[in-house]
Amino acid sequence: MYDLFIIGAGPGGYTAAILGARKGLKVAIAEKGPFGGTCTNTGCIPTKAWCESAHLIEKIQNARKYGLSIS
Repeated sequence: MYDLFIIGAGPGGYTAAILGARKGLKVAIAEKGPFGGTCTNTGCIPTKAWCESAHLIEKIQNARKYGLSIS
């Protein structure tokens, strides 16, 4: 028997599960895919990491323009 049953482990679902558990509830969560949803696993967060890495590579490639030598 559970006090809280959550359908979907996206950002709202896993947050609700954590909050419920912190309140002392016995929590169950059901998810057909990876926990975290699209944003966490394939959307927003990975895309931001890839973009930041690409910007860093670009800065390294242009470092000589600013008097920096990177090997």
